[in-house]
Formats: sequence, structure tokens, C-alpha cells
Amino acid sequence: MTDTNPQAAFWNSDAGHAWVDNQAMLDHMFQPFEALLADAVRRGEHVLDVGCGTGATTLAAARRAGAASHATGIDISAPMIATARIRAAQAGLAASFVCADAQHYPFEAAGFDAIVSRFGVMFFADPVAAFANLRRATRAAGRLHLYAWRGADENPFMTAAERAAAPLVTLPPRLPGQPGQFAFADAAFVRATLQAAGWHDIGIDAVDVPCAFPAAGLDAYVGRMGPLGRVLPTLDAARRQAVLAGVRRAFDPFVQGETVRYTAACWRITARAHVIRG
Repeated sequence: MTDTNPQAAFWNSDAGHAWVDNQAMLDHMFQPFEALLADAVRRGEHVLDVGCGTGATTLAAARRAGAASHATGIDISAPMIATARIRAAQAGLAASFVCADAQHYPFEAAGFDAIVSRFGVMFFADPVAAFANLRRATRAAGRLHLYAWRGADENPFMTAAERAAAPLVTLPPRLPGQPGQFAFADAAFVRATLQAAGWHDIGIDAVDVPCAFPAAGLDAYVGRMGPLGRVLPTLDAARRQAVLAGVRRAFDPFVQGETVRYTAACWRITARAHVIRG
């Protein structure tokens, strides 16, 4: 992990600390995916959670797989991995965490029964190389079970802040074909990537998942997360407050009483490491 990797530099900057600081709110928001991924894990399995962040899905996998198993989380963000390790120790679960890039990490060959990920696989510099590395780390009957965002136009909550802020400040652009939140928006690209990496029985299904979190956490979400969160610290206090006030109004349609609600438009991506016959 070096500063020559833009993703490493980004997720070890304030972006990574923002996820740590907002861990409880984000875990609440994405709890439906935690449950969906836990359901994909079987008792006794060894599981790898890619882009594990602060560890919620890894710990859920560890609980589901049971004491005779092990769950490993890998993420490029040192602050998030540090938090995940603390959470695992506090929970007393059979989970461990690696701070590294899963594209290059020398996993033990055929060491995992299942690979899961909650929005953690869209950031590889070379997705084919990354998924080939993950396939080598998976046993012959091993499975892939991932969730990734569909397009920005299908996820108005995820893009509300940048749309509202665009007339007010210059935001870092989302570049087509580059690693990022919506890098897997094109299902054909995802399928071609997995095929080139040697995966089989690929399934890519559109799923719409209801998400919610307490409205008390909305200001922190708006001010710290996403492209706007990168820009706000560069503004003087008066302008920062003006931008936040303008952007905050864009989220009013998603607020229902004391709760923020939206639909996450995603792909459920499944595959097998090898062809299963018979």
C-alpha cells in the first residue's frame, strides 16, 4: 500500500476517517446488505470479505459461519481496518483483518469457500487481475457473492449532494471507466470482467434494496461522505455553511419523520470459481 496508488491515498485520507467516524450510521444504513451477505455464507466455511471497511459484513459472516470457521476481511484503508480489528476483538468472533489491496495480496491458494463484498469491488485499478487473484484464492467449489451499485441515474440519493452542490462548488468528477462507486454500473462490463478472470456460472441480477437510517445522522452524511465531503474542508467557514444549507435541502424528499429512507439500486453478482459437474 503506497501513495502511488490513488485509491490507497484516498481511503487512508479523511475519506477513510469519515467512514470510521460515521460507522454506526453507515452500518445502520447498509444493514440489509449485511443480512443478505450473511445469508450467502454456510456453517463452517472460510470466508473472505473484500473491501470490508470497518468490518460489519465480515463480522456478520463470522457469526453465520460459526466457531469452526473463520472470516477474513481485507481493505486498503488503515483507519477502517484498525476499527474492524477492535470490533472483532470486542465481539470475540473468529475474524481477522488484512490491510492490503486485494488485487495484489498473496492469498493462500484455494483458501476460501466463499468471497463476499458489500460495495467493495468497484475500486480496483485492474478489475480482471483483481478477480483472477480472488479466484485463485477460492476453492474449487467456492462461490462469489457481491453487491455493487448500478448507475448514478438509478441512485438519486447517492448523487443528491453532488447534484445540489454542482452550481455552488467545483467537485471532483466521476470519470467513466475509472475506479469508483459506479464503476460496475454496466452489467456487460461486469460479466466480461469476471469471465476474463476465469469465473463461471456468472449471475448478475438487478435488486432494489430499501435502506434507512436515523435523520439525526443526515448532516454528518452530507458533510463528510462522497465527493462533497472532499471539497468542504477546503472552503472557509461561511461558504461551507452556505453550501451545506443548500445541499441539505436536496435530501428533504428522503426524510420521513425521524428516518431517512431511500432505495439502493444494485447488482447482485454471483459466480463459481470452477465449473461444477454432476
